[in-house]
Amino acid sequence: MTVESIKAFVLKANDRLRRSTHVYMILVALTIGILGGYGAILFRVLISTFQNLFWHVPDFPLEYMHSLPWYWIVAVPTAGGAVVGAIVHFFASEAKGHGVPEVMEAVALREGRIRPRVVVAKAVASSLCIASGGSVGREGPIVQIGAALGSSVGQFLRVGPGRLRTLTGCGAAAGIAATFNAPIAGALFAVEIVLGDFGVPQFSPIVLASVAATVVSRTYLGNFPTFDIPSYTLVHPAELIGYGILGCLAALVAIAFTTTLEFVEDRNDEVDIPLPFKTAFGGLLVGTIAIVFPGVFGVGHEPVNMILNGLSPWTLLLPLLVAKLLAVCITLGSGGSGGIFAPSLFLGATLGALVGNAVGAIAPEFAGPPGAYALVGMGAVVAGTTHAPITAILIIFELTNSYEIILPLMTSCIVATLLSSRLHPESIYTVKLLRRGVDLRAGQDINVLRAVRVREVMHDKPVTVAPGMALPALISLVARGNERCFYVVDEDRRLKGVISMTEVQALLPGMDVLKDLVLASDIALPDWPRVSPDDTLDRVVADLDGDYRHEIPVLDSDGVLMGSIRTEDVLTRYKQEVLRREVATSLEHQPVQR
Repeated sequence: MTVESIKAFVLKANDRLRRSTHVYMILVALTIGILGGYGAILFRVLISTFQNLFWHVPDFPLEYMHSLPWYWIVAVPTAGGAVVGAIVHFFASEAKGHGVPEVMEAVALREGRIRPRVVVAKAVASSLCIASGGSVGREGPIVQIGAALGSSVGQFLRVGPGRLRTLTGCGAAAGIAATFNAPIAGALFAVEIVLGDFGVPQFSPIVLASVAATVVSRTYLGNFPTFDIPSYTLVHPAELIGYGILGCLAALVAIAFTTTLEFVEDRNDEVDIPLPFKTAFGGLLVGTIAIVFPGVFGVGHEPVNMILNGLSPWTLLLPLLVAKLLAVCITLGSGGSGGIFAPSLFLGATLGALVGNAVGAIAPEFAGPPGAYALVGMGAVVAGTTHAPITAILIIFELTNSYEIILPLMTSCIVATLLSSRLHPESIYTVKLLRRGVDLRAGQDINVLRAVRVREVMHDKPVTVAPGMALPALISLVARGNERCFYVVDEDRRLKGVISMTEVQALLPGMDVLKDLVLASDIALPDWPRVSPDDTLDRVVADLDGDYRHEIPVLDSDGVLMGSIRTEDVLTRYKQEVLRREVATSLEHQPVQR
């Protein structure tokens, strides 16, 4: 059998199965779950292979790293950064960064369509970045790899937009579940963060994909928690005060993480040099930090395990927290490839241990060991950065298999989420999307109107009337045209008010009495919303949403009427922008003829 005949057979069977909605989605979701499980295993193998190549050890043991010469600690991440930058620059730009925002954007903007080449590019770039010492995690890349696998399967099977989004979520869930041995958290991550939809039609396939990926992962990697810690419990109810304070501090650390990463990315974008040079310089800086703090390299499981078990000196916790935060932001901000979930766990563990030591010194009779606070701090910082407390609570539970600490964990995660979302409304994922014009809070849709100015679509000849125009003349003007708004202006075209059809219709029953008494200025509404030519159309939408209005006047800085903008103008331009972006996306995916 040829490849074409196999493809034809699969597509024919797919067309038959697609008629049975539930069975079809279950089968496809299981397939994606299995692929995602093997993708996560292969990703781990790649990381381990490159680490053995660069460092001759499968991870970053602290004692071994301290024994290496300083120039090797600096040279490896520098070289690794250059290669990662080249992969991102020449092969797939989507492989840059932590991956999850790209998946969220694909779901919101492109119906879940992700280029298949992202699977290879992200796997190689991120494994090289982590193995060479990049201070990033595994979960972001595997989410993007799994989502790309799910999207590729959906595109091959020619499913509709709704199903394609769900299958993309299935791949993301499979990646998280297989990477962390956490099937519940994997499913919740996909629906709470990636899709933002807990509906049954989406949730059921995602759960099955998560389960299938976990089975594959456990078959090859075993059923062990990621972190091995003692059993911690709540010592006294009054201790919840300390955990509440930890939640507040975790929110501040989460905001510092988000804003620092955003700042470094912005400064990096301003530098006009090829990306491989930027990522190489980022690797050089991270290597320099690692000379003193080798624990910042890679995922950081060994330092976190030491903190959770109370084996790390408290005097090193604050410097280690600052060093890790800087190393992560430099790695990703310079163009590296990796996740932010594991770094968030690292930051949370160091912060929690600091708070635990402080609470123990102030009220030792009510305080648990610092390791308990470190465990809770991990979840709190994750919740603060992602604004997803449910996922944070469940993933800490599954990473540790510890239920006894659930009350403090819930307290800190909720406090961290509430405070961080209040002080910084965007999560570490959505802040990146918002800068591209993707506003997920506005109905999971791309705000394409943010880049369009009012002057581009306004009508420059609105119907104007003088303040002294009598009612009969005004009604005659209404009857002759199709205008729905009339603008009352003075001799210098300064706007005095707006007359809509509603005001005119209200006067028609008393026309005989009012025809000689009412002037245009009497019924003009002076407080009608107005915009300037340089405002963007998303501002116009906000004004139109405030009340039922057909159009809005456009004024210059002196209040002179320059034109008007109508509801249909905004809708037409919106459709044009969406179509333009869809065409651009389609052209990106077309093969290049050489």
